[in-house]
Amino acid sequence: MSDRESSAGNSADRALIFDVDGTLAETEELHRRAFNDAFRAAGLDWDWSVADYARLLKTTGGKERIAAFLRDDLGETREPAWIAALHRDKIERYARRMAAGALTLRPGVRALIDDARRAGLALAVATTTSRSNVEALCQACFGAEADALFDVIAAGDEVAAKKPAPDVYRLALERLKRAPSVCVALEDSRNGVLSAKAAGLRCVAVRAAYTVDDDLTAADRVLPGFDDIDTVAALDAALFR
Repeated sequence: MSDRESSAGNSADRALIFDVDGTLAETEELHRRAFNDAFRAAGLDWDWSVADYARLLKTTGGKERIAAFLRDDLGETREPAWIAALHRDKIERYARRMAAGALTLRPGVRALIDDARRAGLALAVATTTSRSNVEALCQACFGAEADALFDVIAAGDEVAAKKPAPDVYRLALERLKRAPSVCVALEDSRNGVLSAKAAGLRCVAVRAAYTVDDDLTAADRVLPGFDDIDTVAALDAALFR
């Protein structure tokens, strides 16, 4: 069986698995601002610039990012409970900013999701971010609950190791009850691509503002955005050309 036949198969067997931050929407700048909001509210003099945040994104996970900043930039450590509380406040501030209309989907995303649903493909999320952030994005950008849009959601706080480890993609596959050969991952970062490939998935990477310089060569296809893959047929053509 060819790669195309293996991946295409019966539409009812196929699935698209989406990353969230940078993939469904350009969320990272909103995350950066929410982090800085939380820092100020906590009386901290930290202020992550765009350059700081681009560097810190190499560490996946918000709590892990704070811990890495403390360790590598400040030479400090804090109790995990303190970090978790600071991160919870950041999540709440992020959700409020998003609900106020500070975020839109990347062009082509909604069209691809709608076409995949019409074609009978399953839709999933495999993300490093929290389930609450997925919910906030779906409400703000789709006007719907996450479970109404995606058949499966696998979030970073549900697995032992975050991207680039394959754990969250393996969890998504387990919940989908599908083999990697009939699924395609949509990603925007090097860590995300490595995670998807380590789980045995084909992966299309779309460059995002904060990952424009990432090494995405491990992906099966790298594109500037979703405009050229806004239907399942166009995605297949891009993946197998």
